[in-house]
Amino acid sequence: MSIYYKLVFGVLVTEIVMFSILALPLPTKIRKPLTLMLIRPFLNDVIQVAIKCMLAFVALLFVDSVNRLYTVQQELEAVNPASSFSGNRMEVLSRKFFAQRNMYLTGITLFLTFVVVRTFNLVRELLQLKDRYQMASPDYDTSGEEKRNAELKKELEAQIAERDAEIQRLQEKAAALEKEI
Repeated sequence: MSIYYKLVFGVLVTEIVMFSILALPLPTKIRKPLTLMLIRPFLNDVIQVAIKCMLAFVALLFVDSVNRLYTVQQELEAVNPASSFSGNRMEVLSRKFFAQRNMYLTGITLFLTFVVVRTFNLVRELLQLKDRYQMASPDYDTSGEEKRNAELKKELEAQIAERDAEIQRLQEKAAALEKEI
């Protein structure tokens, strides 16, 4: 396998990993930071241009592999079928195998690129809709802060009421002691 097909295979493995991460049924608390972490590098303009160039290169390799497969198929039909186990026929069959392998490798890489982009957009849209829904719902609390603030207010009011009751009791006791004196 030549170096550029090894690079295409690396891209394919990376896309498989990204798609697997995006397709996992994770809770929103984990999925949102993970999705934001995955998108952060792709927001850079230089990286976007590099990705587009890489996709164009893979598309060219796909077209080349389809063309090569067609050429090898024509050669295979031209080889004398009577000598089915000749060295020439085996060599042509071998080239056909490599041409098919390269075509499938580049084709699935292009296909998975579009699938990953679409899946990522769906996940991002889902997270945005969840955020809008949570903000619109009346029992929305910003990561538990409002709930904690309400609990602290209740605790503070209880302490104030307790302190006022203690002050009232001490004032009554002081008034009783004044009457005795």
